Amino acid sequence: MQKAIDPTISTWPEENPQLIGSGCGACGATVFPAQSHCPKCSKPDMSDVLLPRRGTVIAWTTQGFPPGAPYAGPTGKDFVPFGVGLVQLGDVVRVEGRLTENDPEKLKFGMEVELTMIPFTTDAEGNEIVTFAFQPV
Repeated sequence: MQKAIDPTISTWPEENPQLIGSGCGACGATVFPAQSHCPKCSKPDMSDVLLPRRGTVIAWTTQGFPPGAPYAGPTGKDFVPFGVGLVQLGDVVRVEGRLTENDPEKLKFGMEVELTMIPFTTDAEGNEIVTFAFQPV
């Protein structure tokens, strides 16, 4: 069985999942993940917003070693380096997330990417835990 790492951040298991952010009714700011108060104007006037599935990589790096706590993914010989990117989703919001590509020769500034869900780890009950990532289009 598959489970989302956090079922509140996306519409997965829909076929074409979207990330769920928050939009501020007072100042118009959009953020991800969803928040109860606006980080721009501090007002508690936030509502859920479905974010665009496609975006552009504006910054990237590769993670060549397991992150520190609270990271709960593979470590040791099971760890596989992964790409991390800052993705501009339309003119709406920037989201930091995994990239499905980890080869620095294939990662480019300005490359178009699309949201997908990927396996992350397996929990104690044997469920495959999935997380969001961005794949090149």
